[in-house]
Amino acid sequence: MKIKKILNNSAVVVKDRNGEKIVMGQGVGFQKKKNDLVVQSKIEKVFVMKDPNEYQKFEEILKFLPEEHIQVAEEIISYAERKLGVRINEHIHVAFSDHLSFAIERLTNGIKIKNGLLNQIKVLYSKEFEMGLWAKELIKEKLGVEIPEDEVANIAMHIHSARMNAGNMQKMIESTTTIQEITSIIENCLQINIVEDSVSYERLITHLHFSINSLEKKESSHNHDPIMLSMIKENFKEAYSCAQKVGQFVKEKYGLEYPEEELMYISMHIQRFYNRAKISHKTMTKEKM
Repeated sequence: MKIKKILNNSAVVVKDRNGEKIVMGQGVGFQKKKNDLVVQSKIEKVFVMKDPNEYQKFEEILKFLPEEHIQVAEEIISYAERKLGVRINEHIHVAFSDHLSFAIERLTNGIKIKNGLLNQIKVLYSKEFEMGLWAKELIKEKLGVEIPEDEVANIAMHIHSARMNAGNMQKMIESTTTIQEITSIIENCLQINIVEDSVSYERLITHLHFSINSLEKKESSHNHDPIMLSMIKENFKEAYSCAQKVGQFVKEKYGLEYPEEELMYISMHIQRFYNRAKISHKTMTKEKM
């Protein structure tokens, strides 16, 4: 393969019978010039991007971002592909490299940004969050920068959104933000504080996440059980009333309407928090006496 353009010491554009490609590898472009042959042993990654605009953006990023940032980003992407066992969308090479470089620049200058969705991301995208923790150690080792968990969560979202058919980043943020808003509705409705690292919390937001997806796809997650529904309405009045407020919120915000059987299941999750809050209140009262 002959070099058509040198982007940096670790990335070059080559052209062969199948068209243009971006080739990356330690020193692949070092002391090279146009029309030189690529040293095969130095090739670590070859990119053939279907989207011309994405290809152009990647070229620009490889020219202007620090090489060490790009190398770490690519190492994280490769690790994610191995762990997930799936092909990752090519868009991640541009979006994630750019994001990571900017984040490292911010953190180096002492600028930290809080991620308001941290606890939700830990639960909803736990596998990707673990990969983010691996990336945290790699970034510290290779770049000497300690990233906080808020940034680990951002890495997790990039990885998840890049999985084929996973949807785009904006949709993920909207979905996760909605769950956070619903959690606040439940807290205000029952005058309780939800413990975000509890098993009950994990069950609730996982259920909400999939129930919202089901509504959007017009799928039914549960069979209608009128006897159980009647029992829930009678025995868990506060929880069911709260579930109705959640349903009203989702309807007003998205135009999606929860069927009664779904409100029933949400009520059961809410009741767990209500019971725990009552037990906790009684315990604290006894301790004060």
